[in-house]
Amino acid sequence: MTSPWFLLVLAGLLEVGWAIGLKYTDGFSRPLPSVLTVLTMVASFYCLARALTEIPVGTGYAVWTGIGAVGTAILGIVLFAESAALPRLFCIGLIVAGIAGLRLTAAN
Repeated sequence: MTSPWFLLVLAGLLEVGWAIGLKYTDGFSRPLPSVLTVLTMVASFYCLARALTEIPVGTGYAVWTGIGAVGTAILGIVLFAESAALPRLFCIGLIVAGIAGLRLTAAN
């Protein structure tokens, strides 16, 4: 049996994949990136749904979106030369602290 927290982290990482994939679909006009992005979306939602059978929905959803937001912001910096200004990095750090806090205070 797979840990619900493992599935939740996997769902979050897959969310990063489809969020970045959206950039490469060019408005869903490029077939291969579009198909891969949609498949990654489906896999992300599947893992999230499985994780939420044991993790409270508020905690699970917040962690999922947090992983997605942080991962997408970091890859935006690395892949697309988005701003890495200190205030932006600080705010990303706050999201990471929130994710860690939710995990540490979760019942499961």
